[in-house]
Amino acid sequence: MCFSPEMDLAAGTAVTLVGLDALRHVTRPRQWPLAALPVVFGVHQLVETLVWWELQGRLTGSVLGQECRVAGSVAAWAYVLIAICVVPVLVPVAFAALRTSRAPAADVVFVTAGVVVALVGLHALLDGPLGRRIEGHHVAYSVDPPVATLFVAVYVLATCGPGLAARSRPLLAFGALNLVVVALLAWLMQDGLISLWCVWAAVTSVLVAVHLRREAQRAPAAAPALADRRIDAGT
Repeated sequence: MCFSPEMDLAAGTAVTLVGLDALRHVTRPRQWPLAALPVVFGVHQLVETLVWWELQGRLTGSVLGQECRVAGSVAAWAYVLIAICVVPVLVPVAFAALRTSRAPAADVVFVTAGVVVALVGLHALLDGPLGRRIEGHHVAYSVDPPVATLFVAVYVLATCGPGLAARSRPLLAFGALNLVVVALLAWLMQDGLISLWCVWAAVTSVLVAVHLRREAQRAPAAAPALADRRIDAGT
């Protein structure tokens, strides 16, 4: 949720481009889930542009008429689907694929939490009408999962837990920062202030792209050393 449709469109385009750059620098198959995150974040914001336009009455032109209104409804459904079904699964899967956790069992817990959130969220989407409205400088969506407080807690566990359980200090620091930002943004949303989700998604996407670029730069340097070790072992 961003400040305006124009901001969503601009930020979504920029983040998607960052994501495509991240995909270009994948050097190992297990990096694909992580590299996919910025693309998902970018598409997420682009989709919301249509939601804004529908709520502002800009998708009711004489050319497409009803078809445009349907497109706005589909966009709203897709936006929430990505938020509560795709992201909570993709984030722990990305960390698990990289094997960053101090305890392998923790990866199972986080992925399981993400799958549970996705299934419960999907049920809530299918079960009731999806409400949406403009509140100040963001779009507010109305989804009613059962035991909403527990749902949010498990969501935070799935999306913030992997970073907090990581072995490396940079990932641990990111996990702690991510938890603080998520809590802060949730508080701001609760008070009806401007939502900054899009900004944090952009920051996260840039960090992922930079990480993959550095990994790609290290890969050629590591390859000769690995080849030398194999030759020595063969002799």
